[in-house]
Amino acid sequence: MPANSTDGLRELEIVLVKAGRTKIRYPAALLTDDGTRVSVRAPWAGEGVRDFGFVRFEPGDVFTEHYWRDRWYAVKEVRAQDGVLKGWYCDITRPAVRSGAELLVEDLDLDLWVSGDGKTVLRLDEDEFAASGLTERDPGAAAAARSALDDLEALARADGLTALL
Repeated sequence: MPANSTDGLRELEIVLVKAGRTKIRYPAALLTDDGTRVSVRAPWAGEGVRDFGFVRFEPGDVFTEHYWRDRWYAVKEVRAQDGVLKGWYCDITRPAVRSGAELLVEDLDLDLWVSGDGKTVLRLDEDEFAASGLTERDPGAAAAARSALDDLEALARADGLTALL
């Protein structure tokens, strides 16, 4: 696919799958697809407010999401309705697969949060990952997931995630 190709499409359906079931699906504006990375923008797709304690996702928040076909993560820049950067929410995933107007992403439970000022970096859901059974079912995928989390955390602490984008 040529650099910055959108195939004439202006919207993709993001399909987030977890443990073999669709967790959420939502429309997103396609920004770019260079053949390796797909970038989209979408409003907060959850229902109501989700308060994690370290950040609140709420109606009006805007997510600029970056998915890779060759990396085991997705990076989502989160901004409040007024444009203030809240931070980056990173999902550890299998590499994304695009089929026409649909982008399929398999969530592997591990997550990373980086605050907008870069001072807070939190590893999330390691207990869910351990309980998922992925290590027993697919040791290679489990190792890739842990490695992706370690790599993202190291990058966030050293240079910040904007180096990826």
